Amino acid sequence: MPPVEAPGTLDAGVFRSVFRRHAAGVAVVTAQGPAGPAGFTATSLTSVAADPPLFSFGVSVRSSCWPTFSAASYVAVHVLGAHQQETAALFARSGADRFGAPTVWAPGPHGVPLLEGAAAWLVGRVAALVPAGDHRIVVAEAVAGDPHGPGGPLLYHQGAYHRLPDPSAPVPAQRSTGAV
Repeated sequence: MPPVEAPGTLDAGVFRSVFRRHAAGVAVVTAQGPAGPAGFTATSLTSVAADPPLFSFGVSVRSSCWPTFSAASYVAVHVLGAHQQETAALFARSGADRFGAPTVWAPGPHGVPLLEGAAAWLVGRVAALVPAGDHRIVVAEAVAGDPHGPGGPLLYHQGAYHRLPDPSAPVPAQRSTGAV
């Protein structure tokens, strides 16, 4: 086992490398602001509590969408399906026109942008913005949602997107090899 570093001295590269080993679901988070819709790709989506229904995600205070999220009363989280790798990449790209073509979206509950084709989505009322280093943890109470979108999950692991099989897809019959 490698030596343990003293508290507070862990190299940022080591920290990022550890979390690259953690497979995470991929979500796009959106909000509506005075200048229009804003959104970003997140792997930090977490269920916080069931009663009341709370979820959280992290957003960098250095991101271009932070001003919109810092003032938003409502946000939407979209759990992306395996078919949405391009959407994940678009919303992760700095300077991209995230809500232009080919993105298909419409205003949802409380005016938040809802992306078409997500595996699932929630709209939440922002309950807290918790300081956490150069990020804020947004805690929101779910007020609307739909878990019935298409496809299996999209995952992020080791710096790349990955797909799991769609659990609702029929399992192909296996052929017998004739061996006993």
